[in-house]
Amino acid sequence: MTAYARERDPAAAPPAELLEDPLALSRLRPELSARTPMTRAQKTGVAVLSLGVLAAVALNPWAVGRGFVLASTAFYLVFTLYKLALTRLSVARAAELRLTPADCAALPEEELPVYSILVPMYREPESLAGLVAALAAMDYPKDRLDVQLLLEEDDDETRAAAAAIELPPGFRITLAPPSLPRTKPKACNIGLARARGELLVIYDAEDRPEPDQLRKAAAAFRTQPPEVVCLQCKLNFYNPRQNLLTRWFAAEYASWFDLALPGLSALGGLIPLGGTSNHFRVEALRALLGWDAWNVTEDCDLGVRLRRRGWRTRMLDSTTWEEACSSLHFWIRQRTRWLKGYIQTWLVHMRRPLRLWRELGAANFLHFQVMIGGIVLSLLINPIFWAMAAAWFVFRPIELMILFPGPVFLASAFCLFLGNFTFVYVGALGCYRRRYYDLVKYAFAAPLYWVLMSYSAWRAFGQFFSNPFHWEKTRHGLFRAPPD
Repeated sequence: MTAYARERDPAAAPPAELLEDPLALSRLRPELSARTPMTRAQKTGVAVLSLGVLAAVALNPWAVGRGFVLASTAFYLVFTLYKLALTRLSVARAAELRLTPADCAALPEEELPVYSILVPMYREPESLAGLVAALAAMDYPKDRLDVQLLLEEDDDETRAAAAAIELPPGFRITLAPPSLPRTKPKACNIGLARARGELLVIYDAEDRPEPDQLRKAAAAFRTQPPEVVCLQCKLNFYNPRQNLLTRWFAAEYASWFDLALPGLSALGGLIPLGGTSNHFRVEALRALLGWDAWNVTEDCDLGVRLRRRGWRTRMLDSTTWEEACSSLHFWIRQRTRWLKGYIQTWLVHMRRPLRLWRELGAANFLHFQVMIGGIVLSLLINPIFWAMAAAWFVFRPIELMILFPGPVFLASAFCLFLGNFTFVYVGALGCYRRRYYDLVKYAFAAPLYWVLMSYSAWRAFGQFFSNPFHWEKTRHGLFRAPPD
């Protein structure tokens, strides 16, 4: 066993033949899979809660309304202060692993492990040539690269594009059968079963990782204790200025990957993984049975599962450049899928809350509630308060004065000011930290972006009940200029 492989109990690893089943998690650990969207107990709990709320509304609707406003105000206050705390912690020394070129060079090439790279692709022939060129340019020994292009068997376009390219040594094509669910994590599980490396990373078709990212990750793993089994790199975009949507998107990514996640890392907290550029120790990933093929935001779920296992994720100071979605139609579909996956993840891990508390610990249990459940909840209730604010300024209805008695009104007004200031400030600071100085001003128009996110959240909420496993594909290739 090398310095990169994690010491583990051999009994914890699944037999090799089970790794050939991309749905192994849902079959062997169904309590950790989103294949069953809601358990019978959860459905019963929701039904009982709904009936209780309806009965309370029938008895005293104004008391229920005031209780909702007060609880929401308290939630907004906690959520806002939490965001400020993470932003402050993002500058701590422990927030990120930073490696210099000298640190990477200190690791002899003969000690570098075989590195597996999984690239799931579906109907993306236009991305193939640029992807292969970017991965071939990585600063890593070519004889230690194990690159799998994960293609669907019935994706004739991408398969034809791959056949027309002479793939470099170390590259191979792995086909995924056209079976349900048609998701990225199912394809990744097939690639995981065939991975030859000790370390593994996921990239998307449009990704352009910094050339030294693999060396940095290999060197970082060598210095970390065995319980660190994942390194999450930062993500941002090579087309942030294409239109207004990409400017907002870049500001959001800067605040998430440059501020929020490093803040969590500084706390040693649970980190919801991004969809790409997460580096793993392969043995640990296989012991977790890979990704949940039924979860449409499989990366977030995997971050929770590895933390429940007692393992840790650290942030690595390296960036992968992606193509920001510049089409509102496709952006809404992408954001709907992400938020639907957050709903799936929250429900899966809250099936047994006390067990989750014991496995995560009190602090990480609260991180989970705020970073996963809280994000979705805030986006769902925002339109309710926007509507009440608009009604107050336009019509001044007496009913709103009943819902917002003096102290509650003052607390709500304070949260309105502090909350808006915080989210504008964090977006502007993220742009500044990312050196997107010309994008700072767009953070002040972020409330319009929140409207789009809330619309997507309600769309995700409805789709969770109507079509929980539908994977709304993000279209790439809309930005034709070469990456900066």
